[in-house]
Order: sequence, then structure tokens, then C-alpha cells
Amino acid sequence: MEYVKEVFASYNKKYIRIYQAYNSTIAEEAVRLQNFGNSFNTNRMTWIKPSFLWLMYRSNWGTKKNQECILAVDVHRDFFNRMLEKAILTSPDSMMFDGNEWEKRFKNTDVYCQWDSDRSLNGTPINRYAIQIGIKGEAMRDFLDNGIYKIEDLTPTVRKWNERRKKRQLNINELPSERLYPVNDKKNPQQA
Repeated sequence: MEYVKEVFASYNKKYIRIYQAYNSTIAEEAVRLQNFGNSFNTNRMTWIKPSFLWLMYRSNWGTKKNQECILAVDVHRDFFNRMLEKAILTSPDSMMFDGNEWEKRFKNTDVYCQWDSDRSLNGTPINRYAIQIGIKGEAMRDFLDNGIYKIEDLTPTVRKWNERRKKRQLNINELPSERLYPVNDKKNPQQA
């Protein structure tokens, strides 16, 4: 199966929605502050994911330990675009760099890009990849200081959807709608 590497997301003119899963302490604080607070470890890399169903697969619909709370984090599009532009693939791409050049860039970046199989409602792979962007250091500071537009707790809704999904009563059209995100960066998103 050939997989397509394009960014699919929920977005408008101001922001793009990404999803993250946390424990209740981090999630409740983030919703209350509309930013991540003292419970959030800024020394660790965090991964921002625009694919709702990929995060549902990764967190097992919010049932994995320390991933029980599902947050929708709306980030400013200019922030997201900056991250795409700076991102280095987590695996070398011989079409872009030789191994030494990739290794040098990988060591010196604070923004990483990883493509994983996007998922269906029941967690099976579909014929496209879902992008994940890992941020740390200065990129993390940018995220906390300038990136976040709004944080919403989707946990109660995700729990209801999951119960209906398990009974085969959930229609994919009820979930967040994602469409092709226009990437106007200097880099091709297939190589971000």
C-alpha cells in the first residue's frame, strides 16, 4: 500500500487544532490556565498531532495510563507553520541529506517530524500518514509563549464516543472533521 504524506487537520484562518493526551493533573491545569503550567514538564519533548484518530489509536481512546485526558489545543497557524519549516525528520531521508548532514541537523534541531500510519475509527492503518511534530527547547518556549490560542478538554466527549464505537454505533462523520492543510512553507511537507 502506498501511503500519502500530507497534513490533514481541523483548522480555520487563525489556528490549527492539535491533540494531546495527558494525566488529569496536567490536563486540568492546562484547561484552567489556557496554557501548560507547573505540572507540565518543559524539559521533555512534547509531540503535537493534528490527527484525532491517530491520537485515539495512540492513547487507546484515552484509556492508557497517563493519557486519560484528551485535549484539543488550538495553535496559531503561524506557529504551526514555523514548526513545519524547522522540522527535521526523525529518520534520515537520503533524497534530502546524506547521513552526515542529517545527523548534524538532527542533533542541532529543537523540532522533529515523524510520519506514522494514520488510523481508521477502529485503529487499523489507512493509506495516508499522520504527521507528528516533536518540540523541545526554544520551540517549546515558542509553543508556550506564542503558540497556544485555546485549550479544550475533550475527555467526556471522547469517553462517550469510545463507548459508542465499541458498540459499533459511532459514525466517523460525528468526529472532528479534518481536511488537507495548505502548507506554504519553504519545505515540502513530505520532507518536513
